[in-house]
Amino acid sequence: MKNIRNFCIIAHIDHGKSTLADRLLEFTDTLTKKELVNQVLDDMDLERERGITIKSHAIQMKYEHNGEIYTLNLIDTPGHVDFSYEVSRSIAACEGALLVVDASQGIQAQTISNLYMALEHNLEIIPVINKIDMESANPDMVEDQIVDLIGCERSEILRCSARTGLGVNEILEAIVNRIPAPKGDPDAPLQALIFDSVFNSFRGIIAYFRIINGTIRTGDLVKFYATEKEYNADEIGVLQLKQVPQNELSAGNVGYIISGIKSSREVKVGDTITHVDKPCSNAIAGFENVKPMVFAGVYPVDADDYEELRSSLEKLQLNDASLVWEPESSAALGFGFRCGFLGLLHMEIIQERLDREFNMDVITTVPNVSFKAYLTDGTVLDVHNPSGLPEQTKLDHIDEPYIIAQIISKNEYVGPIMTLCIEKRGLLKNQVYLTTDRVEMTFQMPLSEIVFDFYDKLKSISRGYASFDYHIAGYQPANLVKLDILLNGDSVDALSTLIHRDHAYAFGRRMCEKLKELIPRQQFDIAIQASIGSKIIARETVRQVRKDVTAKCYGGDISRKRKLLEKQKAGKKRMRQIGNVEVPQSAFLAVLKLD
Repeated sequence: MKNIRNFCIIAHIDHGKSTLADRLLEFTDTLTKKELVNQVLDDMDLERERGITIKSHAIQMKYEHNGEIYTLNLIDTPGHVDFSYEVSRSIAACEGALLVVDASQGIQAQTISNLYMALEHNLEIIPVINKIDMESANPDMVEDQIVDLIGCERSEILRCSARTGLGVNEILEAIVNRIPAPKGDPDAPLQALIFDSVFNSFRGIIAYFRIINGTIRTGDLVKFYATEKEYNADEIGVLQLKQVPQNELSAGNVGYIISGIKSSREVKVGDTITHVDKPCSNAIAGFENVKPMVFAGVYPVDADDYEELRSSLEKLQLNDASLVWEPESSAALGFGFRCGFLGLLHMEIIQERLDREFNMDVITTVPNVSFKAYLTDGTVLDVHNPSGLPEQTKLDHIDEPYIIAQIISKNEYVGPIMTLCIEKRGLLKNQVYLTTDRVEMTFQMPLSEIVFDFYDKLKSISRGYASFDYHIAGYQPANLVKLDILLNGDSVDALSTLIHRDHAYAFGRRMCEKLKELIPRQQFDIAIQASIGSKIIARETVRQVRKDVTAKCYGGDISRKRKLLEKQKAGKKRMRQIGNVEVPQSAFLAVLKLD
């Protein structure tokens, strides 16, 4: 055990985590030259296309130092705020962390938030300044920032270039010398923490675990603590670029188990694996449940695909434990699921993965956050969906979730950023200059205001220099109203939103204008209305497609034309009573991009 080191790499998005992981694999000869590609651990097409890490990836390396062979278990983590749950799971399975900071950009918001997470778990932090070969690099200034942030000695900070491989050997030595070996007793009852799982259509569910105490061997009868289900360990092994079977794994190791589990409900990330004949006395503590921030309905385009969508979501949840869902139905869209996501990027990625990995065509409704509705009789309801809001007469008040947002940017963008946050009902709490030209601003804001397009706007007004991180800070009363969209007098529940009263009129107006562009013309007039309760606040009309019925009347009495027009009018009225309006998929997506 003394020769095992478990560590993860944490950093802000685009600071070079995946490239550094490539170099570590190359320098330890884990991969042959043929297997080596850029961002080798990002094995999903989506990750490569977008240049971001979505999943944590575990891999084992062998490293020789002073004549001894060390086993290094690396877990590469995502850097985007929407995938911070992946980071928390990786940190729970490690003893140390490489904190990577870009030499030209310096410390960003997500660096700080991931660092605090690592410090809470008492991880050994090795600060690394990356990209020192770039022309715009300023490693001395970044070194000052790191010393201010974690209070380490300057000599402890390593400098490297992950692209060229400069300084990577020093990082490997620091991992061996500074990160402590895992603690644990190989002879104690088995205790292993499941930190991830994937679905394989041939072999069932594969669970990835980190052994805290005890030893597991191939063929052992094991049970999962939370579900109390028993299985045979058909195959265990370690994770290199491919899975490598082993006969036994003991305390401190990271590995995988295949036991022919078919149902995804039987494996929970954060559960403990133990032996049936000699079980451990308690499960491993300190594993948090995920708290979704953004809710949206996901519905199959074809109603017959409902069961298939359910099984796709179950398989996806295995691989992404931060996805939360429950069944719901909608008058406009039929049966579907109410899903909870960690943010808008997370929602977009889930939608893409459903399409690519499971071939599911889905419609996603307008995303919203969860509110607390206080009724006049004293009961409190959790409202995830505007259509679940009680009638106005029974409602006392609504509380909405607030966040504390930290934005780090250059000082020249302070004005536009403040304007944006105040427009979004934000309150400036604090402003600290980290260096002469970098400022950290702390705002208190409603979560519902940042769900839509806040992140995109922040990036565009700061030319990509602002970094953003947030955490939930409780609920506060809000002046919210339910805005309904009516088509020919029928409410489309999938387009309903809860919105602040001051913004309702402008938002309703824009919604109606947008829908007028997107809804195709029918044989009858379509009235698109936005309403608050019974009060209509905006209206647009999609004009009917008409045939010129009076074309054959040339000359003659006006009453002949009028008779034909009246006959057409009566037909249109009858058609309108029985006709229904299809809302195209593009209308649901366009609501997200109203600006």
